[in-house]
Amino acid sequence: MSRRVTRSTTRLDRNSLTLPVEVVIDIFLRLPLKSIATCRCVCKLWSSVLRSQDFTDSFLTKSCARPQLLFACSDYRHEIHFLSSPQPENPEDNSHVVASNHLARFPTSYGLLGCTNGFFCYGARQGKNKAVIVTVICNPSTGQSLILPRLNSKDKYRVESYLGYDPVAKEFKVLSVCDDGKEHHVLTLGTKKQSWRLVECCIPHRSSSKWICISGVLYYIATESGSSSGASMVVCFDLGSEKFNSVKLLGGFGKAMPLSATMINYNGRLGLLMASEDTSYVFRTCKRFKLWVLRDAAKHEWSKHVYVLPPLWKDVVVDRMCIAGMVGVNEIVLAPWFQYVPSYVIYYNVESKTIRKVGIQGMEALQGRRLNTYLNYVENVKLL
Repeated sequence: MSRRVTRSTTRLDRNSLTLPVEVVIDIFLRLPLKSIATCRCVCKLWSSVLRSQDFTDSFLTKSCARPQLLFACSDYRHEIHFLSSPQPENPEDNSHVVASNHLARFPTSYGLLGCTNGFFCYGARQGKNKAVIVTVICNPSTGQSLILPRLNSKDKYRVESYLGYDPVAKEFKVLSVCDDGKEHHVLTLGTKKQSWRLVECCIPHRSSSKWICISGVLYYIATESGSSSGASMVVCFDLGSEKFNSVKLLGGFGKAMPLSATMINYNGRLGLLMASEDTSYVFRTCKRFKLWVLRDAAKHEWSKHVYVLPPLWKDVVVDRMCIAGMVGVNEIVLAPWFQYVPSYVIYYNVESKTIRKVGIQGMEALQGRRLNTYLNYVENVKLL
């Protein structure tokens, strides 16, 4: 194809290619991501094809069929390292060991915020004398990063930032919420002028660092403000309409959300997965996991699942773990809180009640560092 295509153009024109565009896209989809980045530099025509919405959508669809584990770790220089490894399709295999791949490194990480559709959101220090915290969006697979404009809040409160993807408009948006819950701003990625817009929220609340994006809706755990109860709730932000809503946590949750509670995508629904002990970690003394699935947000209806751990749990878990999430509706994934050699993650199948360790090779350089593990990471060729 490189010998046939010689004409350059700044727009995608079917008549400019000897092969149909669909065939050309299918060829490019068979290349690894780094090769695609190289092909963008060959000529304007190839660049146009590889930057087109059709190609980026097709590549993301293909990536979703082979999700990966994503590991994020800050080193002693406060640089953030991203590594990935295949997400085992059959964790029942006793001898399963997978290799990690170092994706990228970014400077001055302050706090890891989370991942959505291949893009990652984290905080960074900017400036030397009077350093401020800014939000950075990066693509670990391509090495690209984008520092968002500093948010000029009226009050100097801590700001939580959440990254979401609207599948209808095919847009990434960042929602920033001041800790006191008084100001809410939205920024749309990909626009010519990156600027924050103030959005109205009539739900008095204080935000938290726990969030997830599912089908164009951002969910984050919050606590009620302006009342004596201070109860936990889930705030919902629709990325399309940019409207807020909230869901109460009824019956069985208690006043406050357990520290181990992790927000997961449970077959397209919001799930809250937590350990039986009210701690940030999961220990070998843990006896069960509880899962609450949001059935109807308007009616504040949840369904409850309890998964009792088998006796062999104590023999497998030797260190404090954190809940990474859930693969499908059957497998709970846990990862060590700190990175040690040999590296591993644990899969617990709630149906068969089997527990397996999956070894991760190639992470020795990050020994002793705090490790964040994310499930269902997908490569995305979309440019920032």
